[in-house]
Amino acid sequence: MADVQIDGDDLTRRTSGNPLAAVARMPTGAKVFLIISAAMLPLALIAFFASIQTTRIADQEVRGRLRVAIAEAARALRSELAYELRELRGALPAVAGAVPNCGRLAGVFEPQAANGIRYAMMDPDGRLLCGVPIPPASGERVAGGAIDLRLIADTGAQIEVAGATGHIARAFFPTAFLAASAEPSAMARDYGITLSGPEQSLVLRSLTATGALDRREEQQVDLGVQGLQLEMAVASAPITSSMVIAAIAPFLMWLTAAGISWFVVDRLLIRPLRRLRTTVGAYQPGEVIDPIAGSDIPAQEIRALGDTFRDLSRTVQLHEHDLAEGLSRQTKLTREVHHRVKNNLQVIASLINFHARGAKSPEALAAYASIQRRVDALAVVHRHHYAGFEQTRGIEIRPVIGELASNIRATAPDDTAIGIVLDIEPWLVSQDNAVAVAFLITEIVELAINCSDTAQIRISMKAMDAGSDQAMLRISSSALADNPGFAELYERRYGRVIGGLARQLRSQLHHDPLVGAFELPVAVTGPQ
Repeated sequence: MADVQIDGDDLTRRTSGNPLAAVARMPTGAKVFLIISAAMLPLALIAFFASIQTTRIADQEVRGRLRVAIAEAARALRSELAYELRELRGALPAVAGAVPNCGRLAGVFEPQAANGIRYAMMDPDGRLLCGVPIPPASGERVAGGAIDLRLIADTGAQIEVAGATGHIARAFFPTAFLAASAEPSAMARDYGITLSGPEQSLVLRSLTATGALDRREEQQVDLGVQGLQLEMAVASAPITSSMVIAAIAPFLMWLTAAGISWFVVDRLLIRPLRRLRTTVGAYQPGEVIDPIAGSDIPAQEIRALGDTFRDLSRTVQLHEHDLAEGLSRQTKLTREVHHRVKNNLQVIASLINFHARGAKSPEALAAYASIQRRVDALAVVHRHHYAGFEQTRGIEIRPVIGELASNIRATAPDDTAIGIVLDIEPWLVSQDNAVAVAFLITEIVELAINCSDTAQIRISMKAMDAGSDQAMLRISSSALADNPGFAELYERRYGRVIGGLARQLRSQLHHDPLVGAFELPVAVTGPQ
């Protein structure tokens, strides 16, 4: 199955427009805060709108009482003004020569003189006939049959009626009288009343000055008398500190609950988990994890998780200690085996040398020498492997070949004059390859010695290419050139062994018959 690779920038672009993906990338503390906030926000909104609804119900009750009160006040004031206007009109003479009915006006207005009510009856020439002098409110004479009702600011209201004969009847009603007439019986609390006309307005009763956060309810009705209107205002429930607190308390509780929940989750869960992750991430084999540190008190489950990590690390520590001891014992046993094999090879070499001294024929002596060389080749490799046993990189091939060349020269027949020149770069090879290379060099060098008593042999091992894990082993000598003696020995005795060693090295052996050289690439583990 083919591997699927997703580019990080592409994944970011694909999830940047997805709100759920953005929430998934948020820290756990922020997620908890958002979830708790979203869960508790409806409760806060319900409490907020409940407090607002309570205020609205109170305002509706105030409006209802105000509607009843202004209707009562308007009805009383309308009746009073209509009555006074009717009496003024009835006291005027209806025809020329008739006398104004001053007694009627006196009977109506004199009993209320203590309240500040005044009246006046004047003839067509403006002379006072009865009552007290009252100057015209507008400064102009009212035409016959007309009615003029004027509101005088901070003073009261004045009615002027002109008769058909030119007589004029006037009446003045002070503000206190009008306010008393318009006072509703069911309005016990503070209120304000204003009488408004087409051009003027008269404040009958002022509402106590309110602050910036106080509220008021106002209503207005038409009196039906000379275009007058009555306005009434009453103070509604003010915006007090308790009302503000009641309105914002649900949101404060919402934020407080969300903040406390986030704080508790962060302190008891997220922060201990983050510390535990840091401790486990910094764990090194052989150490013991100790996640419970500091003054925080995490959740019991996190403490149990930390104890589990501590127990696991202690178990790993014990296992590593056991493995180290087992490896140490195995190393000692292996060293002992290598030591005994090395001693056995030395015993075998000594026995071969001992028997070679008693050989009487040259053929037997040559056979012992050939065996001696192969035992020496194996002993050299084994000795160097034993010397570098603590290191696993490989065997240094240069000293192995150097010692092997010395042993070959030492075991060569006395009547030969061979020479071996070495050009070996410092390389490391595995033990299997070192054994095969040692045997291969022994076989080829012995082949050269058997072909010529004066063979001059050159052995080199150099890098093939930069960065390559192979080195080229080259053994060259004129004795290895193509000739009948070389061909006969190679085919009959050495060829099969050399070919087998090349196969063991998993390489292709190349022979140059003109120069007399064998070349073979050898796998190396690295430079020395």
